[in-house]
Amino acid sequence: MKLTYNVQDKPKFGQMVVFGFQQLLAILAATIAVPSIVGNGMSQSAALFGAGVGTIVYLLFTGFKSPVFLGSSFAFIGSMFAAFGGAVSAQAGFAGIILGAVFAGLVYVVLAIAVKIAGVKWIDKLMPAVVIGPTVSIIGLSLAGNAVGDLTLGKVMTEVTTQVIKDGAIVDEVSSVSAANPYVALLCGFVTLFTVIICSVFGKKMAKLIPFIIGICAGYVTATIFTVIGMKTGNTALQVIDFTVFHDMKWFAIPDFTILQAAKGLSQINGQYIATVAVAYVPVAFVVFAEHIADHKNLSSIIEKDLLTEPGLHRTLLGDGVGSMAGALFGGCPNTTYGESVGCVAITGNASIVTILTTAVMAIIISFFGPFVTFLASIPNCVMGGVCITLYGFIAVSGLKMIQGVDLGENKNLFVVAVILICGIGGLVVSFGKVTLTSVACALILGIITNLLVSKSKGESAESEKKETAKKA
Repeated sequence: MKLTYNVQDKPKFGQMVVFGFQQLLAILAATIAVPSIVGNGMSQSAALFGAGVGTIVYLLFTGFKSPVFLGSSFAFIGSMFAAFGGAVSAQAGFAGIILGAVFAGLVYVVLAIAVKIAGVKWIDKLMPAVVIGPTVSIIGLSLAGNAVGDLTLGKVMTEVTTQVIKDGAIVDEVSSVSAANPYVALLCGFVTLFTVIICSVFGKKMAKLIPFIIGICAGYVTATIFTVIGMKTGNTALQVIDFTVFHDMKWFAIPDFTILQAAKGLSQINGQYIATVAVAYVPVAFVVFAEHIADHKNLSSIIEKDLLTEPGLHRTLLGDGVGSMAGALFGGCPNTTYGESVGCVAITGNASIVTILTTAVMAIIISFFGPFVTFLASIPNCVMGGVCITLYGFIAVSGLKMIQGVDLGENKNLFVVAVILICGIGGLVVSFGKVTLTSVACALILGIITNLLVSKSKGESAESEKKETAKKA
């Protein structure tokens, strides 16, 4: 695709701020979702601050040549649970998640050194287009369920009590579900989705460059209308946005940085706990390494420049690894390159590195201001679901574009793509104790094995044919 702004292009200041805010909207939900899921007192604002810091570190290591934002990594959620679960106190748990991020970051540093020495040709042999293309598609397709699931959810929650029988006794269990009627939420999501599509396809000038901002605003306004009507009539089924989050909002507050809590628990860490954290984090770092390559291959195809050779995989790995360490000091979450950010670049045609830098700076600044964080957090799931359909869809399509030149008429290639797509879409997940291989990682590993198997067989057949020909001669 033709880029409106290439990597080194610099939009005007006003446009730069708007573009940066759009990127922030694209990555926000996932970035603050990780600390929410892990809990244990982790701060969403601190995670946003850490993501901004991690991204700036990444940009510095890559020489401002790779336009992607780094946010909280979902791959390490299990590792973070293990760090808190094995700690003697919450403070020690905070120290553990920082320590874990350091372990993961050091894995990236070691891999970066290995890549610097060995080069990247082995990666092209191990992961050619027939492997990496469908894997990139799986990154988008594996998130499809999240986007579609969000389409019917609002922010106003209601408690539902269900009776569960355990050991012959009835136990009441209370859970929270969206109060909004699914069709009302769905309508808000569709307004967002089709606004993004119309702006991106038919929009002129700025409208074409900021389809997400316009789409989210359209969806938010629609949700607001339904919510106000629902509040006035007492009908919770129409209430999509939870405006009560603004009641106790603070205008300015310093995020609860992880390092401040961790400092109180350092004395409670022992060798056994360090080993537990290492086992929880290190294997996952190797899994995320594969996803790191897939993301950068995808981004390379969008900007039409191979990031694995310039600035180089060793530099992107160092940026990702050290960026994760730096980000975790503040937010506790190891960072990773975000597919949402890559999708935003692809759809808007804006690969300006200045835009990514602006997004990182905005993430840091906004984390201190309650109104901004609260407003962003109040955006309904259904509205973000509408946006994510396009973001995740573009990632999936980008992967398919990578295999356009692959001959799928050959069973050799057909089996590789088939294995990756079916295992990835089917959600194959394998766990080894506290280490979990995601569906993307499983699909990629099986794809590599299949490709090596059929390539070896083909090579052996060719060699046999050559020997037979030589004998007959």
